[in-house]
Amino acid sequence: MITTQKLNPIDDKTLEEIGFTWHTDTDGTKYVSDALVEVTQEEAEAYYEAANTLYDMYVEAAEYVIDNDLFFDLGIPFNLIETIKKSWENDVHWHIYSRFDLAGGIDGQDIKLIEFNADTPTALFETALLQWAILKANNMDEERQFNNVYEAISENFKRLITLFDDTNKFEELYDGWKILFSSVEGNDEEEATTKLLQQMATDAGFVTKFEFLQNVRFDEDGIYDTDDINYEYWFKLYPWEDIAVDEPELATTLTNIIQNQKAIILNPAYTLLFQSKGMMAILYELFPDSPYLLKTSFEPLQGIKQVEKPVFGREGANTKIIEADGSISKQTDGPYDNYKKVYQEYVEFPKDIHAKKYQAGVFFAYEACGLSFRKGGEILDNMSKFVGHVIV
Repeated sequence: MITTQKLNPIDDKTLEEIGFTWHTDTDGTKYVSDALVEVTQEEAEAYYEAANTLYDMYVEAAEYVIDNDLFFDLGIPFNLIETIKKSWENDVHWHIYSRFDLAGGIDGQDIKLIEFNADTPTALFETALLQWAILKANNMDEERQFNNVYEAISENFKRLITLFDDTNKFEELYDGWKILFSSVEGNDEEEATTKLLQQMATDAGFVTKFEFLQNVRFDEDGIYDTDDINYEYWFKLYPWEDIAVDEPELATTLTNIIQNQKAIILNPAYTLLFQSKGMMAILYELFPDSPYLLKTSFEPLQGIKQVEKPVFGREGANTKIIEADGSISKQTDGPYDNYKKVYQEYVEFPKDIHAKKYQAGVFFAYEACGLSFRKGGEILDNMSKFVGHVIV
């Protein structure tokens, strides 16, 4: 059972002053819960260990996919395969941040991987800043969280330069290389998330700038802002698979930019391997005895309750819950139905006294660095609520 602590929410005006404008969902309800999930220190440490272990497993599985040419199995667009290989081969294509979605972890329930948001994870603003601010606003000890997301990602930006070496060497090695940050105009959440990442990189010591995606110029020689300034790094909060499908010319240009070492793109193209839910079938094949994995296959599972998901999809869209007898008990619509499907063994999420279900999200930046939760129904969709936590 999930235990929560009721608290006084931060008012909308204050939220907007700190840049959090997506506080109210389309049905008029508040997106941020007015309660915190109680987590023990031992449970927080178990989430930390799970995310670190799972990341290592994903790295091993990605190497297996590349070595065995399994891109089609994962639904990877053909026009990104060479880009993925190139980014995987060289450590300078550094993975900045990601988020594991996990079931369990509370009240003795085993932690199980649900999926890995490795390319364009959101809920960053909420996890890094908002849940900390909620504790502070309620005169609680803001240190009583598993949450060093801001500092961890800032440090991880430094590793673009130092790689596996001590990040204290950053100032010695840094030579003015610039990062351009981009999101799609008109999406407040994505813009605020991208600008938060920009601030983290600025704090790390980089020269940075923000430019809406539509205003960025690309050619074979590099990536440029509206002042025609060339950037060594480009961060885009825009999915790689959308670039491949919707912007094939851009995909080709980015491939050439990477091949010619004109710029480094963040998150790297290889994170699309991690992002594909098909990777969970590969993981289960490679690590069938892992306590963190649910049985997952590219074919329907026989005789057990399961969840059908598209290999690429967000916010619970195009998801089906299939009972052991093959009947569908719950499903959602969405724009991702054309993608390949995977079938994952069903697992119950922890519930509160109102029977609302909770999914843990653990951010990862070189190591696991922060915890938060989403609350909702049987399928967590874009109407699910953000819930912070407190260590008790």
